Amino acid sequence: MKNIDVIATGLRFPEGPAFTSDGTLWCVEQEGASLFWLKPDGSSGRVPTGINSRPNGLYIDDLDRLWFCDSGQHAIRCINHPEQEPETIVDQIGDEPLNWPNDLIIDSEGNLLFTCPGSPDEDEPGYVGVCSAVGEVRKISEKLFYPNGIAFLPNGRTLLVAETHRKRIWAGRWDGTGLNWISPAVWAETGSGGFGPDGLTLGPDNRLYAAIYGGSCVQVYNPNGQQVDTIKLPGENPTNCAFDPTGRRGLVVTETQKGQLLSLTD
Repeated sequence: MKNIDVIATGLRFPEGPAFTSDGTLWCVEQEGASLFWLKPDGSSGRVPTGINSRPNGLYIDDLDRLWFCDSGQHAIRCINHPEQEPETIVDQIGDEPLNWPNDLIIDSEGNLLFTCPGSPDEDEPGYVGVCSAVGEVRKISEKLFYPNGIAFLPNGRTLLVAETHRKRIWAGRWDGTGLNWISPAVWAETGSGGFGPDGLTLGPDNRLYAAIYGGSCVQVYNPNGQQVDTIKLPGENPTNCAFDPTGRRGLVVTETQKGQLLSLTD
């Protein structure tokens, strides 16, 4: 990708870019307690997410509902329409409040999978959780150190999770009926640069794109976990990335050092 354009500035720790069906680009502002939007015509605005909110990962479903992790409120929340108040979907596992939820994805069965790494200042294992389509909530992994970005490979059955503090990405078979992550193993090592992998997204080329926080780049992997490219960025701290389904904006990256949204095109 040869061209890098800054398409939004002044964002307060942006994360989780995603698109609604009308082409609107959304992302969260962790330190701004809001969801930021940018329409194809260039207009933009914000949807506040409330007091003590710290929104993180963002997922937009087929009905254009905005699901986001809120580490400040220790909850996963959903906005059915930008003019409505966010609804809390999950805020605990058993008797435990969610431990700083970070990123999320919904599988083909309607199960909501999410990462809870805990505080970034602690070096203790976090966990990956799931809330089934009927509301059952459980942990599916408790051994990763700062589990972060989450994605599926093209087959929709291989679940990937970034382990930021160990600079690697795990893969295992996802059983959406039994709610089990089967035989997870290290799929890729992201190298010594930066703090480690943050957000993950699957590209239209069936390759995985991993934002390397502190590494000033997005790394690209084929479906076998082999690194095939490195995309250098002007900012040090990319947090996540997503492809514009229309192709117009290419790969969009959220970057926190400069508080920007970047558009990467060929």
